[in-house]
Amino acid sequence: MRIIAGEFRSRQLLAPRTDATRPITDRVKQSLFDILAPEIPDSHVYDCFAGTGSMGLECLSRGAAHATFFESDRSAATLLRKNIAALGVQNRSTVIDHDLFKWFEQKLPGEPTARAALIFVDPPYRMVREQPDQLRTLVTSMLTHHLTESGQIIFRHDANDTLTFEDAQAIDSRTYGNMSIEVLRRR
Repeated sequence: MRIIAGEFRSRQLLAPRTDATRPITDRVKQSLFDILAPEIPDSHVYDCFAGTGSMGLECLSRGAAHATFFESDRSAATLLRKNIAALGVQNRSTVIDHDLFKWFEQKLPGEPTARAALIFVDPPYRMVREQPDQLRTLVTSMLTHHLTESGQIIFRHDANDTLTFEDAQAIDSRTYGNMSIEVLRRR
């Protein structure tokens, strides 16, 4: 895993030795960031289900002002913090290592101070099948309370699964092998 463009281009990121996270390939990441590039400079970004932080760190490398990472798995959060430190972006990063759903419901400590222009939602693939209502509620909360008016939610999931959101519409959708990425905006 590595940063593919910007200030930290070609810098390697620590990756887990297990299959606890699903790193995105460089080709898919490049394609996605070609779409998102105009939205990144000086933006605030949320990287939900962050794993080792690949998406949020890519945004910081490309000029985002701040990234808030949500990761409750301790081993992944440890690697995430090491990746943040290795790039020297601690002052532009916040790590929320609580349960993401509880954090958004209860406003646990670490409340970001600015709405996000980009929110990456990359849950474990099984969650789309096993907890669709919880994911819908999460995205609705993001749209209502955490996303800028013109912001976008980037939702990655298994290509065989679908999940619709009442308050959001897909403005772009792409499939890469067994993975789909949808870019969502407010209706």
